[in-house]
Amino acid sequence: MAPTDATYAITGASGRLGGRIARRLAATGIAQTLLARTPSRAPQLPGAVAVPGAYDDHEALVAALRGTDRVLMVSASESPDRLQDHRTFIDAATRAGVAHLVYISFYGAAPDATFTLARDHWHTEQHIRAAGIPFTFLRDNLYADFMPALVGADGAIRGPAGDGSAALIAQDDIADAAVAVLRDPRPHAGHTYELTGPEALTLTEVARTLTAIGGRPVTYVPETIEEAYVSRAGYGAPDWQLDAWVSTYTAIADGSLATVTTAVEDLTGHRATSLDEVLRAGADGSSTA
Repeated sequence: MAPTDATYAITGASGRLGGRIARRLAATGIAQTLLARTPSRAPQLPGAVAVPGAYDDHEALVAALRGTDRVLMVSASESPDRLQDHRTFIDAATRAGVAHLVYISFYGAAPDATFTLARDHWHTEQHIRAAGIPFTFLRDNLYADFMPALVGADGAIRGPAGDGSAALIAQDDIADAAVAVLRDPRPHAGHTYELTGPEALTLTEVARTLTAIGGRPVTYVPETIEEAYVSRAGYGAPDWQLDAWVSTYTAIADGSLATVTTAVEDLTGHRATSLDEVLRAGADGSSTA
């Protein structure tokens, strides 16, 4: 089936990653359905139609996905109900007869992953497998694009990451990989791809790169796990969210996020983008966000 003959549905199009993917598809002339909790927030793209598609609304999802060939499932917003929302979406996709589901998972997803949210991704993957829908899992590492957000007002990145490293990935690379799979899913059916950048960086190296490009000094200040919980307690976040925040750093510390893969280049034909390149593109406004 040629790409122009297939039908596409994209979730999360009002967000950074889903929006990147939707815009890439639109740029190649592909019509698509954009599922959104609030359709008016979806981007206005040629050939795109926005429809209601909240992950907890089974009937609306069935109606939106009925008979769709290729569906991108971006993970739902972090919440205590996220896994149940994912299951609702998958069950709706199954009932609607979706032909291939591309799920944006997380690097190293496992039931006992150090990063607590990666456990939800693993359970989501298992539900997709059990549903019997042809699938591809794209497991992305930590976003290189979000590294500036780790910096506090005092110019410090604080967390219990020790000397561990993470193979940070550009959101543009994830989008390119997703589009490659969506446009030709058959060779990728049943495959899981661990998506990373070209190198694994410690937070000291991240701070050094942010300093070089951002024009203000940034440092990494290691914390103990206990200090990390105390320093974040003032935000009033629930326990599950505090665990997620802290375990982002402990997953770096124990090497869970350190292995570099060639998956981006294998899927897209271009090399993975470095943190330096991501930051420079953002600084000069050339990012495709």
